[in-house]
Amino acid sequence: MSNLVEVHSAHLTDARIGGVTIWTSPRGVRRIEFGPLPRGRQMEPATERPGQLQEAVEQMEAYFAKERKSFQLPLDFSGVSSDFQREVYEELLKVKHGHVTTYGEIARAVGKPDQARAVGQAVGANPILIVVPCHRVIASDGRLTGFSGGLRRKVALLRMEGVEVEGASPNSRVHPEVIPLDL
Repeated sequence: MSNLVEVHSAHLTDARIGGVTIWTSPRGVRRIEFGPLPRGRQMEPATERPGQLQEAVEQMEAYFAKERKSFQLPLDFSGVSSDFQREVYEELLKVKHGHVTTYGEIARAVGKPDQARAVGQAVGANPILIVVPCHRVIASDGRLTGFSGGLRRKVALLRMEGVEVEGASPNSRVHPEVIPLDL
């Protein structure tokens, strides 16, 4: 986190995926990451959370409780280094709960059909996990592929959304497999 931006954080835990830390700035949600709260960082007591942070925590808790399928939160992409990444994240925000897409489909959607690998790199650098649903991206052949939060978490998130996954290895199949439709 930049020292030049006022950020606040909250940490919550879900039995399926473990700890999640949410970081907000005055612009909105800036980062969501898995794992324990980083060393030396303080989290805001629930009674002192700024409004945006409290709203993000409440929406995330509702998502984990299967009471929410989408997020209505302001997002702060000011730390994102390229316009291409922002375009990829905007496309990811269109992937609905319980659905999956492929790196190639995202590449075509952003007008760079030959850049599926670059999409993969942008997806891997996604700073706002879960809300910007990079866990919903799979390989074009229906395999699970990687996830910056670990495949166990990707599988848990997909299953929580009702997507069938055969296992937790990179070669595991996701069902229903993506079938692009020309409408």
